[in-house]
Amino acid sequence: MISTLNVAGIAVVAIALAAAWYNKGTSPSSFWKSLRHKAALVAGRGLPDFAHLTGFPHPKPVHGFNIAHARPRPYRPFRWEYHQNMSLMKLDPDYWLELESTYRDRIAQRRQIYALHGKRIIDELPGSKAASKELMEMVIQYLCLRYPQQFEFDEWTSTFRNHILDTTANISTVHPLVFLLENIPEDFLITQEDPDTGLYTLRAAVSTSAVGWNISQKIGRPLHEIHGPVPDYKEKMAFSMDRQVIWYFSKMPCDKPIQRGSWGLEIGEPLYLQTDEPEWSHRQYQNPDLPLSDIHMRVDWQTLRRLPKSRAIVFNFKAIFTPVTDFREEPFIPKLLLKVLLEGKKAIMEYKGTWSVEHKVIPALQEWTKEQEDKGWVPKDWQERTLNENPFYPGWEKHYPIPT
Repeated sequence: MISTLNVAGIAVVAIALAAAWYNKGTSPSSFWKSLRHKAALVAGRGLPDFAHLTGFPHPKPVHGFNIAHARPRPYRPFRWEYHQNMSLMKLDPDYWLELESTYRDRIAQRRQIYALHGKRIIDELPGSKAASKELMEMVIQYLCLRYPQQFEFDEWTSTFRNHILDTTANISTVHPLVFLLENIPEDFLITQEDPDTGLYTLRAAVSTSAVGWNISQKIGRPLHEIHGPVPDYKEKMAFSMDRQVIWYFSKMPCDKPIQRGSWGLEIGEPLYLQTDEPEWSHRQYQNPDLPLSDIHMRVDWQTLRRLPKSRAIVFNFKAIFTPVTDFREEPFIPKLLLKVLLEGKKAIMEYKGTWSVEHKVIPALQEWTKEQEDKGWVPKDWQERTLNENPFYPGWEKHYPIPT
């Protein structure tokens, strides 16, 4: 029930907005949309202003965005010399959640995977619900601001409208993790501090992009146990991370989210793959008849940020698949990846699953490297190193127009 004070406040807002409309020539539709939003805030029904709460800017809106033709930026996170480390970078406010042409298919795939695997995909522990709800609200605000033609939120009815899928959701009744599964083609892992140990543990998650693991194996575990299978983690990173993560996570500010990427080479485009599935055996041998066109690089582009109210820290990541044949037209990428495959640490390459396709990929990279040198795209004396444009490559903007 709205109090008399709130009614008076709404009236004041309406008068102020009306004056601004007439003074600035605001369109009637924009006026009424703004009026509803401001009135909802006065009535205590709107979403929190997460830019204000976090100190991290809102994204700029994309106008004329066409999901059918949208392409993800060409993430090529190859580094040399290659060592297993976190390789953290600052997050660009416009690219926390990046939508592209696979959106409809990926959401349908996520729903199917959840129907088949249940708690292996979505799970939560007591005490995590507020963080999940806060994350859902932050996601909704981001989507509506970044993609205003594709998404809308009505503060008065708590209704989220997805115009790409032609669906609606009442966020007062939908489970936050199910909402994320059905609207965002990314996985979200919510960690919260254990008051007894100071360690951040996985408390809630939705993940349909897991290869070789699943949420039921990770829920409730601290970070060092979640990262256990990664090569060099125990030897080089665990002690450092156990100490540094406790300090870093306890001090991590809301206004400094970070991002990083991991990569591997896959046959096909396996989004969710477990070790007990028949397709897993493809990693154990080299098929001499494997077409090069069937091999893809998988990049899991990850972000890490703190939620301002619950103080939870959220990992989210999206799987992006690129045919390795695309590298032929990307300067420096064939030579750099070739170096990593030939001279990278064996355990790390095995973890990335590259061996089963190296017999096809390496000869192709050698051929494309020579082509690029002969064309003058890459100097013949260029020494392999991490590119200045990392995680992209020189001239990538010509092939991947940035939406505005």
